Amino acid sequence: MSKILIRGAKVLGGDPQDVLIDGGTIAEVGAGLSAEGAEVVEAGGKVLLPGLVDLHTHLREPGREDSETVLTGTRAAASGGYTAVFAMANTFPVADTAGVVEQVWRLGREHGYCDVRPVGAVTVGLEGRKLAELGAMHESAAGVTVFSDDGKCVHDAVIMRRALEYVKAFDGVVAQHAQEPRLTEGAQMNEGVVSAELGLGGWPAVAEESVIARDVLLADHVGSRVHICHLSTAGSVEIVRWAKSRGIRVTAEVTPHHLLLTDESVRTYDPVYKVNPPLRTERDVRALREALADGTIDIVATDHAPHPHEDKDCEWAAAAMGMVGLETALSVVQETMVDTGLLDWAGVADRMSFAPARIGRAEGHGRPVSAGEPANLTLVDTAYRGPVDPAGFASRSRNTPYEGRELPGRVTHTWLRGKATLVDGKLT
Repeated sequence: MSKILIRGAKVLGGDPQDVLIDGGTIAEVGAGLSAEGAEVVEAGGKVLLPGLVDLHTHLREPGREDSETVLTGTRAAASGGYTAVFAMANTFPVADTAGVVEQVWRLGREHGYCDVRPVGAVTVGLEGRKLAELGAMHESAAGVTVFSDDGKCVHDAVIMRRALEYVKAFDGVVAQHAQEPRLTEGAQMNEGVVSAELGLGGWPAVAEESVIARDVLLADHVGSRVHICHLSTAGSVEIVRWAKSRGIRVTAEVTPHHLLLTDESVRTYDPVYKVNPPLRTERDVRALREALADGTIDIVATDHAPHPHEDKDCEWAAAAMGMVGLETALSVVQETMVDTGLLDWAGVADRMSFAPARIGRAEGHGRPVSAGEPANLTLVDTAYRGPVDPAGFASRSRNTPYEGRELPGRVTHTWLRGKATLVDGKLT
């Protein structure tokens, strides 16, 4: 690979510097760098970040290639500045064996737009009755470290305890979809004033909070690691904050849409706003932003959930839950966290690269932008502002809640181990 000189980039939002990439490695960082024969990228004050890492992505392959494939999903990831994604296990067949996770891992290697780290199912078929082949998936070529039945909750306390005990042996983590199923039967949106006015089945905050409370206590009892997927309520924030104060090994994520949108959007009855967990109240949104800023919530994860047009272009009750998010995540975080003064760009690098890589044990990702480190990088034009146009998405699906909405920031370049996957906003 040829040398690349990124000139005048604000590394993690700091003063402009030059960054020289040689092969797959950052060779030098400093002022006034030069390199004979290097391809020069004029950053012009754009912000240079480590390649983003998404701990929670749905790539749908195998089984739902009408929604997304590993190829289209990783192209969307590269467009959004990601160099690694963790692919959730709720595929068809479910990723509950070494064979399926290796299939997903190999597809990621073949396409090359970003690294794909499969997430293994906690239970066979996501049915919550019997532990899946956790050890075999970890020992496979895919080297699975994160396990989740996301889309469903591991609601049985005994099964959850056994999973936590099992993954402790190899420093794995169980990522819990916190949703008590009995409390959410028939639920369509957040339980509150808006649900009462609209006559839609309510999804109470306690359905999430009760599972989180149980699981942090289980993790403490076992001495293992638990990760809370798509945390969405102010009460959940307080439980995680309490657990961390006790030294319990819990981490948590928030999605971009839970940082920006509220249940007021559901008044449109547009199924694009139907998501699991549901959009919450303005009070919850404020609590989530503050918790992400102070580190109670560790990371931003997209929960990128693509669906074909027919699964969203229908009445609310029949619509699938979920939103695409890989290509808009950084813009939403800039609007809600950076432009509001809650986080600087170094904080964004931590929440969207360093911390998710650390939680998922993604070697080579979430590394400092310094000499000797892998050249996994993304360049962001933070001064840009424009409307979201899903017609230009690389994802196979278009179910974004931001169509036509103006958002700040645009990823212009992404490099995976020194190889450009995105140049001037276009996939290579």
